[in-house]
Amino acid sequence: YFLLQNFALLEILFTSACVPRYLYNIATGDRSITYTICVIQVFFTDVFGVTEFFLLAVMSYDRYVAICKPLHYVTIMSIRVCKKLVLCCWMAGLLIIGPPLSLFLNLKFCDSNIIDHFVCDASTILKISCSDTWLIEQLVIVCAVLTFILTLVCVVLSYAYIIKTILRFSSAQQRKRAFSTCSSHMVVVSITYGSCIFIY
Repeated sequence: YFLLQNFALLEILFTSACVPRYLYNIATGDRSITYTICVIQVFFTDVFGVTEFFLLAVMSYDRYVAICKPLHYVTIMSIRVCKKLVLCCWMAGLLIIGPPLSLFLNLKFCDSNIIDHFVCDASTILKISCSDTWLIEQLVIVCAVLTFILTLVCVVLSYAYIIKTILRFSSAQQRKRAFSTCSSHMVVVSITYGSCIFIY
């Protein structure tokens, strides 16, 4: 349950990074957001979002070990290993967004740095900047695609091995139980990756 607890925490943190500002905007009618608040919001939403993708990949590996190597599960996925994997997810999240964010902090603004938006993302910052943003845009795309593809490959490989193992089970009851073990994770993965593919 350690990985699930971390996933739930990430979901709460991700939502908390933008919903309070959104509620403030609704309550006051003020749709503007300062550059500083925007950068803080971008930092937290991006760190939590990227970390979530890596955690989903780790969780798919956890399901792979649970179904394909059940006798070794306790040894392979000990709490110590899970803590290290979660720490790696957080570090990956920070390392992925570090370079683009450091370039964001050096942007110059010709007129106002007030953003007419209720939620802030990288594109809104880039639109109001008078600096050359080509490098930042390319870096954001590379980091996003790298994160998406890398974690998706891990998830797909894990589930390919899981399905291959499940199909070898002799009884329908075993297959049903194995599928039910990872069905909730498959739903979360489908929603997360599906929404990213649809939106971006």
